[in-house]
Amino acid sequence: MSSYTAIIADDEPLLRHHLDRSLGEVWPDLDILAACEDGQQTLEHIAKLKPDVVFLDIRMPELDGMGVAKQLKSSEYQPLIIFVTAYDEYAIQAFEQNAVDYLLKPINENRLLECCEKIKRRLAESSQPETPDLSALMAQLSQLSSPTKSDFLTWLKASKGEDIHLISVDDVLFFKAEEKYVSIHTNDQQEFLIRTPLKELLTQLDPEQFWKIHRSTVVRVSAIDKVSKDFAGRMFVMLGQHKLPVSRASQSLFKGM
Repeated sequence: MSSYTAIIADDEPLLRHHLDRSLGEVWPDLDILAACEDGQQTLEHIAKLKPDVVFLDIRMPELDGMGVAKQLKSSEYQPLIIFVTAYDEYAIQAFEQNAVDYLLKPINENRLLECCEKIKRRLAESSQPETPDLSALMAQLSQLSSPTKSDFLTWLKASKGEDIHLISVDDVLFFKAEEKYVSIHTNDQQEFLIRTPLKELLTQLDPEQFWKIHRSTVVRVSAIDKVSKDFAGRMFVMLGQHKLPVSRASQSLFKGM
């Protein structure tokens, strides 16, 4: 069997690690040459290492996945691109109308296996597989990529005692649903309250930044220090001094870690 190579590009260390481990399970022969954290680093590694496949996160700081794809169109070497995204079903339809495949965050193992089988078939077609035309895909995504970021919450009005505070979403460690309100726990170990239901709040948060790990808990992915299991198989995430349980339904988010 031919051995193929790949690069993973995602600015979140936990997500890079998760995809790397998951690929190791569903496609053990795939050689992961590098894991990149931004678009410029990705372009440099592609030029140097010439991977067969690039798993490319759409949202990255400075040069994002869209920018990387555009630059690759005019480069001498063009690997197969698999976009990684957190878009909803409407956006997914844009991917399905094109030859380029996609993975939706959080990545499902069955979907990853299906994606890998599709890549293998394309790579096996010839020693130099035809790179799909990205023009139509990028035209559809250009309207989805830029404005959606501003649609997500960036500030929260929350109470503490008799005072109202303005909290940056970037300072939030996790949200926890209580009886009649949701508590906000921040990086500086403070706790604030809002009355927005957790279910409604979740629709206003960037799904690449926040994961629901329990019916009452939503955490910032980049704030997770580690994930562990106890002797009974119960999973927990550690965020600083906080130890938060992960429901069985949400354990698939951390599969392979």
